[in-house]
Amino acid sequence: MDTTAVSPVEVQGAVQPEILTIDFDFLLEITSRIAASDAVDKVLGRVVDFVSTLVKCDSCFIYVLEGNELILRASKNPHPDIIGRLRLSVGQGITGWVAEHREPVTVARHASRDPRFKVFHELPEDSFEAFLSVPVLCRGHLVGVINIQHKQPHHHSKRQIQLISTIGFLVGAEIEMARLEGENSELNEQLETRKVVERAKGILQRELHISEEEAYLSLRKQSRQRRMPMKEIASAIVLSDEVQRGRSPVANSRPVRGEIESGRGRPSGIGAS
Repeated sequence: MDTTAVSPVEVQGAVQPEILTIDFDFLLEITSRIAASDAVDKVLGRVVDFVSTLVKCDSCFIYVLEGNELILRASKNPHPDIIGRLRLSVGQGITGWVAEHREPVTVARHASRDPRFKVFHELPEDSFEAFLSVPVLCRGHLVGVINIQHKQPHHHSKRQIQLISTIGFLVGAEIEMARLEGENSELNEQLETRKVVERAKGILQRELHISEEEAYLSLRKQSRQRRMPMKEIASAIVLSDEVQRGRSPVANSRPVRGEIESGRGRPSGIGAS
């Protein structure tokens, strides 16, 4: 079994003086492709496409570090059932070893015989012969891992390893930025939900003369019964209250998320529980 770990010094050389040997069209192409989209999934998809074009391979996976786990987020071959579900701990399998040591590993043949190899029975790629795994870094911190596999034995040249390592170097910051933007969007959504829920609780407290806890429990009960997000229930209550206070003629003609109880300004069924 031909197994090679490339030292960090060699990889750093690939992105410093050695990078001068790489066609500038290559650099322009990858950076323009990545910059064309800011969503994590699209960024990863573009990276997979580019890597698969650069190094002819039968499989390309990208794992992204989330917490202490590496999660499969992109694949050249369609795997809808396991994308976002397949997880590896750092240090587990060849991929986890690469993440832990932050060094590329190449296996030219019989990859599954490598003692670090981990089998996933749902992946046909487990039977592929050759394996190249490269860390994706951002400012020295691990962001993810790029894996390339071949059905037949394949020797990855030093230049190929350096090219993929360079890609990992270039896309690391983009992936991290896209991930952080996704987290920020999620936090903003949570903040907006909290604001509208607080308003709805206040309306219920005022209208029904109940405590804050009772108002929250009432919202939660309606959310479960109607199988709707609590934000939608709360938004309906807020809108209904605004309509009632504004004495709008649509108050009785356009109920919001349910029948509006007369004079109450809330969806029917909302009350203390």
